[in-house]
Amino acid sequence: MNLRILRAAGRAAVPWKNGGGVTREIASWPEGAGTAEFDWRISLADVAADGPFSTFPGVDRTLTMVEGAGMDLTVGGRRALVDERCVPADFPGDLPTHCLLLAGPVVNFNVMWHRERVSASVAVVRGCLPVPVPPGTTVVAVALESPATLGNATLARYDAALLAPEAVTGESAPGPGSVPLTLRSEGPAALVTLRRAVRR
Repeated sequence: MNLRILRAAGRAAVPWKNGGGVTREIASWPEGAGTAEFDWRISLADVAADGPFSTFPGVDRTLTMVEGAGMDLTVGGRRALVDERCVPADFPGDLPTHCLLLAGPVVNFNVMWHRERVSASVAVVRGCLPVPVPPGTTVVAVALESPATLGNATLARYDAALLAPEAVTGESAPGPGSVPLTLRSEGPAALVTLRRAVRR
């Protein structure tokens, strides 16, 4: 088992697939896949104007607004109001999605995964809790508003900690061994759990 710290400082701003905004990748698999060939991808996206979201065939996504007043989304013709911070919202990434900003720009924490390759869940937590990593699972913790700690590692805002059977590029931290590390956060932190899909 490996623990890697992925710092927010220095993340490059990359244009959206449709050019309507910018995103900063936190982690993805395969590494460096970007918006084209990922199995899963976690990022922060700046939404500065009304307009369509990019579409991703075969992809499901969870969006969590972390800055701003909110968005009035239309997803596949249905309205989805996102007006609370740090509340995950699930929707298919392959449906046409249009965004109307409620009162200025927002920043979204995005988790996207190919539904035939990966299953994923996103939880926003506070306080103190163990973070188990079952075999075949990758867990990513992200401090969303205030500093957090995972084991002996300190996470500033938007820093991430990735727990996985294999190492990824990032800053090394002491490995967790077989005992779950403890996440401590006074403010909201995201826990993303990713599992390989079982093929039948």
